[in-house]
Amino acid sequence: MYNECTMPKRLHLKEHLTLAELEQRYRQARDPVARAHYQIVWLVGQGRLTREVASVTGYSPNWIGQLVRRYNAGGPAALGDGRQHNPGAPPLLSPAQQTKLRATLAEPPPDGGLWTSAKVAAWIADEIGHPVHVVRGWEYLRRLGYTPQVPRPRHPKADPAAQAAFKKTWRAA
Repeated sequence: MYNECTMPKRLHLKEHLTLAELEQRYRQARDPVARAHYQIVWLVGQGRLTREVASVTGYSPNWIGQLVRRYNAGGPAALGDGRQHNPGAPPLLSPAQQTKLRATLAEPPPDGGLWTSAKVAAWIADEIGHPVHVVRGWEYLRRLGYTPQVPRPRHPKADPAAQAAFKKTWRAA
């Protein structure tokens, strides 16, 4: 006998579209994500169990439940790939602040030397009022057309005299 935990789960759809309309949209969909979503909703609308729909489509029962809840809440407009409508996070700096950063980078940094990712990140943090990771400084340097300006690393135990002697005696093969 099934108890509440082991009973197969049957999801229910709100009647936004008829089964025939769902099947038609499933069969006519050109976008693979929308096609899969319509197939899932169509199969659930036929009264199939979640585990059956999962075995037919290859999606997890959890995702099928989420998709059905989306469809019930928003209808057919809630189906399909919504990633292209996600603009992402807004940039840290406004265009005016980027112009100000470009002007700042044209001058040497306050402590001398060269502008580094850490120095740019500190400048951005001062500008926007909260901490910024060093990587963001590097990204803004690159975005504004700057390249990393750091000297090549030198081995701490290198002997300059031995290197100069090697260069004099070495011949190109």
